[in-house]
Amino acid sequence: MTARIGVVTFPGSLDDQDAQRAIRLAGAEPVALWHKDKDLKQVDAVVLPGGFSYGDYLRAGAISRFSPVMESVIEQAKAGLPVLGICNGFQILTEAHLIPGAMLGNDHLHFICRDQKLRVENAETAWSSDYRAGQEIHIPLKNMDGRYVADEYTLDKLEAEGRVVFRYVDFNPNGSLRDIAGITNEAGNVVGLMPHPEHAVEPLVGTGRTDGLPFFTSILKKLVGA
Repeated sequence: MTARIGVVTFPGSLDDQDAQRAIRLAGAEPVALWHKDKDLKQVDAVVLPGGFSYGDYLRAGAISRFSPVMESVIEQAKAGLPVLGICNGFQILTEAHLIPGAMLGNDHLHFICRDQKLRVENAETAWSSDYRAGQEIHIPLKNMDGRYVADEYTLDKLEAEGRVVFRYVDFNPNGSLRDIAGITNEAGNVVGLMPHPEHAVEPLVGTGRTDGLPFFTSILKKLVGA
């Protein structure tokens, strides 16, 4: 018996198939979820993948946040369902207020695509427990609206509560405040980040490393109690 992890496809999603493959490589069963369906098919966790849902019209993630599937994701995330938002998924999580803050355009106003060094700050969330705190990893990054912002009170609260999960190292690619690359909610079941771990799960593609695979083995071990 293994865990069933849903991956939502929105209009404009690009990385849903890659996320499903990463889940499969980790040993879990990927389940395709459609943005118009409220039914989450009894999955054990959900991934909101990267892309440009609804063309990023209005604001990245602002329209998809109101998709029928998000009604169920929001309700169940508040009840403890593990949810990972990658890039556009991170933007959707902030728009849905499942995690605090907002995403703005990169401070240099250009799309950026690079291998990015990160430091794991919190290895106790549902999606980061297969790392160790302080570990440095390389994960591909590709975005136009990746600048994480929040007011000083919120930033101080995130730092004090250990809710900054990943931080950019050596180079801040988008002007994110305090070099924040990913954060979690208070319960630790919802995590959002801009880099793409699903593109770093096999040595022959992406960074040539498998630094992203522990995202998916972390949640699998949590769900099956391994």
